[in-house]
Amino acid sequence: MTTEPTTRATPGPTATDVSDSARERLRRWRLVLGGDQADGTGCALSGRDAAMDGTLAALYGKGDRPQSGRDRSAGLGASAPSVARWLGDIRTYFPSSVVQIMQRDAIDRLGLSSLLLEPEMLEAVEADVHLVGTLLSLNKAMPETTKETARAVVRRVVEDLEKRLATRTRATLTGALDRSARVNRPRHHDIDWNRTIAANLKHYLPEYRTVVPDRLIGYGRAARSVKKEVVLCIDQSGSMAASVVYASVFGAVLASMRSISTRLVVFDTAVVDLTDQLADPVDVLFGTQLGGGTDINRALAYCQSQITRPAETVVVLISDLYEGGIRDEMLKRVAAMKASGVQFVALLALSDEGAPAYDREHAAALAALGAPAFACTPDLFPEVMAAALEKRPLPIPDTV
Repeated sequence: MTTEPTTRATPGPTATDVSDSARERLRRWRLVLGGDQADGTGCALSGRDAAMDGTLAALYGKGDRPQSGRDRSAGLGASAPSVARWLGDIRTYFPSSVVQIMQRDAIDRLGLSSLLLEPEMLEAVEADVHLVGTLLSLNKAMPETTKETARAVVRRVVEDLEKRLATRTRATLTGALDRSARVNRPRHHDIDWNRTIAANLKHYLPEYRTVVPDRLIGYGRAARSVKKEVVLCIDQSGSMAASVVYASVFGAVLASMRSISTRLVVFDTAVVDLTDQLADPVDVLFGTQLGGGTDINRALAYCQSQITRPAETVVVLISDLYEGGIRDEMLKRVAAMKASGVQFVALLALSDEGAPAYDREHAAALAALGAPAFACTPDLFPEVMAAALEKRPLPIPDTV
């Protein structure tokens, strides 16, 4: 007796599945919309969802009375204990990336910066680049009891950044330095075969299917002497906080390379040379003074006075280009440096957020001088520096 095989149909979604999916959508919309009477979900929350909703309402809720502008929340108050509890709650319910955004919103929307002057608060926060920027802006108002805790928070962030950025930066720039020192009588293991073959294609022998090189092109061997000089000129106005943090870390990495002589200069309306503190980027950061005006011309004048080998020097200006000094003099200095052989790089920002508001007229004027201004992410910065060291076109993002 034979048995016919049976075909089992794949079951479609049941009414229960559809109902569960609809309830999940309503739950998510309820958390997004905040539970006002007009939110239209009719969804009640309980347990963990209710607790999560409470942490969101404390920051983004409207409170009991109609309010306008940025002052719309009534959930946290201004007491350190309630804020510390809230910081613990959001770490319980949300991933680290979301926690950092909510902390930033709390500082901006609720004016909680003053609470960061208390050690207990600093120990409770999730540290990131933006929090470091806020702490640096509060540096002068910070009591002595808080400064050590603040330095520990800043150091954690700086060390994480160094781990992420240092190895690739050193490798990229070491290669660029070696390539920039090519020689025509290289040792065998220093031969740049790609360039050697390209330069000798006219000596190709078809019968032997080989190239007989008339001229060898090679990489220069790494020398102990300084090959290049880099000047980082950093705008420390308030909008450039994240850029100051990243530039300080990169400055310390560059300073650790024997083949590069690195100078770090920060400015507002005054100019401060922090080169002697480059061994510790935390010292560099606490030597800055975020906020104040901007005098790019004065800063570039100082940098120009420190250049002794223009053909081997890269000047990196990191600024939103809102010039409070003499605009025409600033542009003349850039033109003079480029004419002397200096590689000039203008970055509107060195951060993950892209370009902030910036002076488009000044950016266009720099571009006309052959120094296009663009925002640069930390991951792209090593490639930008490598191109500048090799005197080849910069890898400018397509968004410019």
